[in-house]
Amino acid sequence: MSHNHHMNSSMLPTMHPPEHHHSTAAPGHSHVSDMMMMAMTFHFSYENVPLLFSGLTINTPGEMAGAFVAVFFLAMFYEGLKIARECLLRKSQVSIRYNSMPVPGPNGTILMETHKTVGQQMLSFPHLLQTVLHIIQVVVSYFLMLIFMTYNGYLCIAVAAGAGTGYFFFSWKKAVVVDITEHCH
Repeated sequence: MSHNHHMNSSMLPTMHPPEHHHSTAAPGHSHVSDMMMMAMTFHFSYENVPLLFSGLTINTPGEMAGAFVAVFFLAMFYEGLKIARECLLRKSQVSIRYNSMPVPGPNGTILMETHKTVGQQMLSFPHLLQTVLHIIQVVVSYFLMLIFMTYNGYLCIAVAAGAGTGYFFFSWKKAVVVDITEHCH
């Protein structure tokens, strides 16, 4: 027994934008006519573009421009948040331990290499703050992923350009650790 008549539009592959879909079902029996179909290829449209929530749909060039700016700044915020969490983590390190170990040096000599180990207490304000910021970072990252998955070229460009701009403005504060023993640079 076939249950194909119970499939909704999210189960049906389509190559047509929503405005080109024509239902062949009898009136009153269409499951597709009330649902928005999602484009699965990149497109540069500004009409009927869903943005994260069902009530948030872009329908005009002005709304797309506003969404572009908002998504751009959201992606910048995401990059800044990642760097801010790193800075806060460095400031909240409480226990520092130094370990020295011998390493072979030039001409058969032995050098002492020192490594710094840092820790943090679990039940502390800095760790609680890191946890809350991590939750925000995860939610924002999923929002950006879902925005990119609209396949709208304007919104995809906003995500990429915002992330790149955010990285440019915030990453110079990032601590760069260079391991001289690493051979895969």
